[in-house]
Amino acid sequence: FTQPNTKVNIKMIEWVLNNIETKDDLCELYCGGGNFTIPLSTKFNKVLATEISKTSINSALLNCELNNITNIDFIRMSAEEFVEALNSVREFRRLKDINLSDYNFSTIFVDPPRSGLDDTTRELVKNYEQIIYISCNPETLHRDLKELIKSHQILNFSLFDQFSYSGHIETGVILKKSC
Repeated sequence: FTQPNTKVNIKMIEWVLNNIETKDDLCELYCGGGNFTIPLSTKFNKVLATEISKTSINSALLNCELNNITNIDFIRMSAEEFVEALNSVREFRRLKDINLSDYNFSTIFVDPPRSGLDDTTRELVKNYEQIIYISCNPETLHRDLKELIKSHQILNFSLFDQFSYSGHIETGVILKKSC
């Protein structure tokens, strides 16, 4: 998936960059071609980004090369597989060159499909100090936020009209772990 409205996409990226706390490393799920990954990489020490689409990963790698970005590792795997890898449920050959314990994640960025976060991924997301959530479906975002606000508070919320003259809306939410 690619954000279709360039001007609104730029506003979305600026909104994220201007409203997050930056420290440590970033974990990103559903990174696509690196639309948010590349600009966010300037704010974090290291970035580990996952995406299931091989074509999108190849685009993200080219995007890094064209922008001289060297602090991002991309992994072609689903969010569910990544949770299994983090929890040492099983080993993945795709991670043979990546040591997950080398990362000090404080922030997670998720931009899931219309179905939102699955139960396992939603539980993983709760472990991070800061959550950046971009959603294209208000219903699944609402479902996910009902769970996430049990451990986090919403710091910032914004709507982005990527799809003019339609009923679809993109939403950005930034949450921080409650004390």
